[in-house]
Amino acid sequence: MVSSFCWSCLTRLPTAPRAILPPTLTAQRVAAFHSSTPLLAGAKKKGDLPVAKYRQAKSAKMKKKKPVERTRPPAVGERRALRKRIVLSNPNALEVEDMQDLSAENMVDARLRGSILGLPVPMLDQLRAVQAFKPKQGWSIFRRPGTVVRRETLELGRLIDGISAEEGENKGKVVRKIITGVKGSGKSVHMLQAMSMAFTKEWVVITVPEAQDLVIANTAYAPLSDENPNVYVQNDATAALLSRIVTANQKVLSKLTVSQPHPALKTAVKPGMTLEALAKPGIQDPAVAWSVFQALWTELTATAPAAGFEKGFKPRPPMLVTLDNLAHWMKETKYNNIDCKPIHAHDLVFVQHFLSLLKPSTEAGKPSLPNGGLILYATSGSNSPTVYGFEVALQQLAARQAGIKPSSPEFPQPDPYLNADKRVLAVFNDSASTKSPASKDRSLELQTIGGLTRDEAQGFMEYFARSGLLRENITDTWVGEKWSLAGGGVIGELEKLGRRLRVIA
Repeated sequence: MVSSFCWSCLTRLPTAPRAILPPTLTAQRVAAFHSSTPLLAGAKKKGDLPVAKYRQAKSAKMKKKKPVERTRPPAVGERRALRKRIVLSNPNALEVEDMQDLSAENMVDARLRGSILGLPVPMLDQLRAVQAFKPKQGWSIFRRPGTVVRRETLELGRLIDGISAEEGENKGKVVRKIITGVKGSGKSVHMLQAMSMAFTKEWVVITVPEAQDLVIANTAYAPLSDENPNVYVQNDATAALLSRIVTANQKVLSKLTVSQPHPALKTAVKPGMTLEALAKPGIQDPAVAWSVFQALWTELTATAPAAGFEKGFKPRPPMLVTLDNLAHWMKETKYNNIDCKPIHAHDLVFVQHFLSLLKPSTEAGKPSLPNGGLILYATSGSNSPTVYGFEVALQQLAARQAGIKPSSPEFPQPDPYLNADKRVLAVFNDSASTKSPASKDRSLELQTIGGLTRDEAQGFMEYFARSGLLRENITDTWVGEKWSLAGGGVIGELEKLGRRLRVIA
């Protein structure tokens, strides 16, 4: 049935008030679970440019990097000083109360073998002046520096005491030794003990603490003269040597006066001038350092005064000359001559002088040390170049010392295909024809330092325990175990084992 109302009639009906309309008709018809459309309606389009504010730049802002704080670079020589710093005392270590100091009386006492002798405190400045201490030695772990008395120490003490004696068969003798041994066997400390004994006897101590410093081109050099252009002098190194001599031997040099004329020196040499005053111009002016050193050496080896210098003349004391790391002087250096070719170490006048002391006499026939003394040259086990000629020379020296003649087939000969340096072999060719029968000079000797004995190792480890560094019961079994671990008592390895703290629970 068709309705009586039509759409036109419905549109003519009066509208109802807004308040009576259902709320669903007035609210926005939006699904309750979807809100993307109304939220994005007021969002800006992706391509719209931002509106610039008042006095605001439109360019892109770049973030400034934070300034990097740069530390101050170390001063000149600061790193070298830190690397070579020597510490001789540890206040945290215990003090060994009954430890004796090294003296002229106990340096020959065989009852002290295996014990530790302390270095006298007034002598430490002298030992520092001659650079007797090495940075990697274990001086900084004990309360005060001390050294172990071993068999080689007692032999050295008797030798120095015999040379200094007023009577005896060793009076005024000259002993030459080359010290070898494995790494850590105590070669440098053995030379330190020799310096300490020499200072005790008021000898003149002259040292070259590191031979490598003379050949690695870190010091100035120049031809010696126009007559000798192929021989080179190192003035700065000679001035440093004079400084060590004067600082360490000031007590002895201040008592000795000039006894010879020295026309080569530019400064006036007057009678009555002390040897300390004679050496100071070479320290202040390196240009005349070599001439001053030659004059000082002439005075120290003088046996009688010259005419006009008789007043106040005193006999010269014996001398101790030490050199460490000898192998660096047996090859070419880092210096170049005028033809840009390497200079051999034997062409340096500094090196020539100290190598000439291995011979019983000089070229003029004069004894190298007329007043007696001791010459100790050591090799190195950690920083030593491989020089074939030097190895053969040491083998020949050991064979000659064992009584093997050079004409014997057992005498070691250099391999002709390896080109051994003949100049190196000639340095150690200490033939008997160059020495007079009445001379007190001994032939060149080769001394090999090995490890400590078990008794010496026990005394050495007890010193660690008494210093508070080792908390173990020092028994024969324990010492034997550590002695074996140290390669047969190598003192450097024993020190590594002793400085490790062990706390018993």
